[in-house]
Amino acid sequence: VQLQASGGGLVQAGGSLRLSCAASGRAFSSYSMAWFRQAPGKEREFVAAIRWTGDNTYYSNSVKGRFTISRDNAKNTVHLQMNSLKPEDTAVYSCAAARYTWSVATNAMDYWGKGTLVTVSS
Repeated sequence: VQLQASGGGLVQAGGSLRLSCAASGRAFSSYSMAWFRQAPGKEREFVAAIRWTGDNTYYSNSVKGRFTISRDNAKNTVHLQMNSLKPEDTAVYSCAAARYTWSVATNAMDYWGKGTLVTVSS
């Protein structure tokens, strides 16, 4: 599975962005999908995840209520709708896939995509 994230950019605080992660390869519907982010000088952190069935999602406390993860198995795509963005959301956002696994641990992920930069100005 190859993953490619897109949709990053520069936005003012309070604004919105929608990230997308396109997956190539087979059996996308068997993968839980997750978003992680890494800010400059900081460790990578979990942001949001959606189960392979699409019926369960999980968010970090820092984004809960502001971000929404969704998936379209017909299009092999997962999205991250980010609203009410804050300067502390500035980071490189990467998507990851874990086959038949429901976990937010980085070492549980089978595949990673290259990230997309999100910059939130104050």
